[in-house]
Amino acid sequence: MSTHARERAIELWREAYRQQIAGDLEGAIETYRRSIAMCPTAEAHTFLGWTYSFQGRLEEATAECLRAIEVDPDFGNPYNDIGVYLMQQGKLEEAIPWLERAKQAARYEPRQFPFMNLGRIYLKQGRWWEALRQFEAAVRLAPGDADLAKTLHSLRGRLN
Repeated sequence: MSTHARERAIELWREAYRQQIAGDLEGAIETYRRSIAMCPTAEAHTFLGWTYSFQGRLEEATAECLRAIEVDPDFGNPYNDIGVYLMQQGKLEEAIPWLERAKQAARYEPRQFPFMNLGRIYLKQGRWWEALRQFEAAVRLAPGDADLAKTLHSLRGRLN
């Protein structure tokens, strides 16, 4: 694969992301697919999956994340996203190992997300102290996130 093809594929997935954020999901899907056809990247597969999730297409979203992991197992986002898709389906226990893998990934931004998602699962399960540990870790990773700090403060208040 040429360096030029990879650079062009990255340009395409960035363009697709702009389309997605602007609400043009069909255009984004087409552009992500063009990026993948040029040079498959974990990012393009993950973000294509994310776009499918906006349309409620969670099975296809998960399949794209699995492809992303095949392309680059060190990229953490698809592990977190699979965990989120499972959470959305009420499969909390199934989501936990995916979120744990996201926490360990070598390449992942924003790193606090899997901690926050695990915290949410543990809250739903009534596992307050485990939730607290996850939210504390998330705040350590993203100390400037005011909403996250507020969530942690609220949780600590409930536990005192």
